[in-house]
Amino acid sequence: MTHSPPLLRHLATVAAALCAVAAVAAPATVTVENKTRPTACAEEDNVSMVLRGQGVTRFRVEALQPSYIDKIEKDVTAPDFSGCNFDGGAHPTDPSYKFTPRTVVLHDGPRWKIVGMTLPTFWRPHRVPVRVGARSGSDFHLVQVFAKAADGGKPMEALVLYPADGYWRLKPLPLPRFGDGVYGSSFLMGPVRDEGRPVVDIASISIQTRPLSFRLRFADGGSAQVKVAEISQERTALDVSLHPATQKSRPFAVLRSMYVAADNADVSELSWQSTRSGAWQTKALPEISTIEAGRVRFARTAPSRHNTSAPDIRFSDFEAARITH
Repeated sequence: MTHSPPLLRHLATVAAALCAVAAVAAPATVTVENKTRPTACAEEDNVSMVLRGQGVTRFRVEALQPSYIDKIEKDVTAPDFSGCNFDGGAHPTDPSYKFTPRTVVLHDGPRWKIVGMTLPTFWRPHRVPVRVGARSGSDFHLVQVFAKAADGGKPMEALVLYPADGYWRLKPLPLPRFGDGVYGSSFLMGPVRDEGRPVVDIASISIQTRPLSFRLRFADGGSAQVKVAEISQERTALDVSLHPATQKSRPFAVLRSMYVAADNADVSELSWQSTRSGAWQTKALPEISTIEAGRVRFARTAPSRHNTSAPDIRFSDFEAARITH
């Protein structure tokens, strides 16, 4: 029996379709591991909550107002070094590298002001190229994003990225009675490694302003696209895409924070769902060892006497690559 050329071509197309392999995104859960160590110092990041997952390609991270925001009578934002072995300068165990301090306005548009700042000293020597349009620099220790008010009021800082060690800090726009507002926890995103503390080595950063997004190229060859989805009084939200997909053997994010006691902490409890449709569970931070989560919020429900109005941080909307045939 013989087949005509058109039929042969059709059979080949069907066979190729049956054998094709594609990757599609599907909801995922991640492992959250508590590596907190005790401290009496309210100015020291002793909290490390490590996130791992297999094949994770996307997630969202948000800074949200604490649940007790309307009950705050006095916002305590002053540093507290009473239990520390340093007084606000460099940490005594940190190396110190010298730089020429400077501040550069990288972008000043109708919605955003983006500023690069070089500190006189920093604990790592790394220099990371940062570009916003035609403006660039390779020595910035902070890249600050200020949101501009529609009424022409004072621009408010809502996001800071530290290029030399990969740390991010977010906060919602403050309620008017809280002035500039205050940061609390910080976090890392990307291929995390340990250098006495968790770090992410970034090779370069490119920032787009319409819409606002960060393109990060990592030193190990991977990359991340970080889109600023919202900056408001309710939240500051980032939508993150990672390439390549994560391996569970290596953290892809770490939340860094401070916990001395339940009433003296930037995070004192975790609330999470094991799946996106699962029931919410809540436990105090010291009671957590390891959890599996589809959403997790690093939170405080009792007002803290330190950084009282600082935001909660929530990770959610995890997606992982699934192979289909």
